[in-house]
Amino acid sequence: MREQAKATLARLARKVEPRATWSDLRLTAAQEQTLREVCLDAHERATIRARPATADQAAAASGVAVLLVGGDTGARLVAAEVAARDLHLDLYRVDLSRVVSKYIGETEKNMQRIFDAAEHLGVILFFDEADALFGKRTEVKDSHDRYANLDVSFLLARIEASTGLVILATNFRATEAEAESDAVLRRIRYVVDLAPPSRRPPGGGPR
Repeated sequence: MREQAKATLARLARKVEPRATWSDLRLTAAQEQTLREVCLDAHERATIRARPATADQAAAASGVAVLLVGGDTGARLVAAEVAARDLHLDLYRVDLSRVVSKYIGETEKNMQRIFDAAEHLGVILFFDEADALFGKRTEVKDSHDRYANLDVSFLLARIEASTGLVILATNFRATEAEAESDAVLRRIRYVVDLAPPSRRPPGGGPR
């Protein structure tokens, strides 16, 4: 079963060797602290889930979703690697272009396969350049538009149901992301703004 899960992820995502450390981050002290809180939260939830059944397990059943905004692809990857290395977990980078299919319903199946495999293996999923999640929903003009919107809704619902750590990254700045997609941010527990300090707006931290 594990080999099957690994094969699924190998087909739809790319395993990343986490080499970056905390010293490689170029964040303000406040934003680094937020990322450390992400790691601590994910670790505590995993620890609780591993214990015999307790009242706390219901609260820890859901995973942790974090949004990395701004910065460049390199900075976002460094942040994801740091989290993976801190938690001693494998990191898989999901390229949405490899997951999204022109065939109706196939995208959802690919997403389901990715999340099922990730949960079976206990790995971190890193959705880089997930800008499509933060654009305005398209006006529904035909069946293809409806299914395009359903792909996003399915991904958001699967993120919400995930028990592991899911990292989303976007080129949008924090204020732009918030303005464009409340539906996404309702499912995000933490936001880390990676924009340079001189451009970074106030905010961030746990949601």
